[in-house]
Amino acid sequence: MLNFLIVDKLIKEALIEDMPYGDITTDLLIPQDSISSADLVAKEEGILCGIDVAKRVFEILDENIEFEKVKSDGEIIKKGDVLAKINGNTRAILKGERLALNLLQRMSGIATATYKLSQKIKSYKACVTDTRKTVPLLRMLDKYAVFVGGGKNHRYSLSDAVLIKDNHIKAVGSIKEAIKRARENIPHTMKIEVEVRTMNEFEEALEAGADIIMLDHFGLDDMKKAVEVASGKALIEASGNITLENIEEIAKTGVDIISVGSITHSVKSLDISLDFAEM
Repeated sequence: MLNFLIVDKLIKEALIEDMPYGDITTDLLIPQDSISSADLVAKEEGILCGIDVAKRVFEILDENIEFEKVKSDGEIIKKGDVLAKINGNTRAILKGERLALNLLQRMSGIATATYKLSQKIKSYKACVTDTRKTVPLLRMLDKYAVFVGGGKNHRYSLSDAVLIKDNHIKAVGSIKEAIKRARENIPHTMKIEVEVRTMNEFEEALEAGADIIMLDHFGLDDMKKAVEVASGKALIEASGNITLENIEEIAKTGVDIISVGSITHSVKSLDISLDFAEM
């Protein structure tokens, strides 16, 4: 799930952003050969995600640093849990602290939010998926965090699959014509998904042979009707204003997929700190 060639490139670019001319405070205060120990500590309960990414931050800054993982991605962590122990060059630890925490906190927040939603519907066939509403350049990390939290990944990019949305339909003229053009040109391994906003659009997409139909902001009654009418001819995806409070009712309608943009675009980071050992 994580390509560390890409992860390392992202980390290096982020470090350049954070200290383009070095870390003035650390470089002035800390001797070059100073060695310190520190712990990554959970400040609240959640699902851990990104511990190997945090590890790479420090290893890129100091290849000799010792980073001992105490917890692994996917584990439920509680307030006060030590997640990892770090020992090595003090400057490297201080310079990597903020970036490592930013990534670790965000990824754990996404995994935790996904886990809560997935647990709500674990008795139903529907699965929680993400969207492309991710932070630019962090999509791989965001989607990995969804996976760790028990969700599934929607398409990674515009290149992965055909997803015909309202503006595509307006530009082409009709759902039927849009599906026809796509079907004539895509490889046999690729599926076609269509986003619809009314039952009439749903019926047109189904008749035209869409593989997946996304019900955008449908009411529960119309969701149930769509599932019945589709009767296995297409996968049915629910989308729009999905919350922890309403996701179970949506799953009860029989939809196959529930896509949730908020798990990446509005996530609350999990509170994690880096604490130095007392001198």
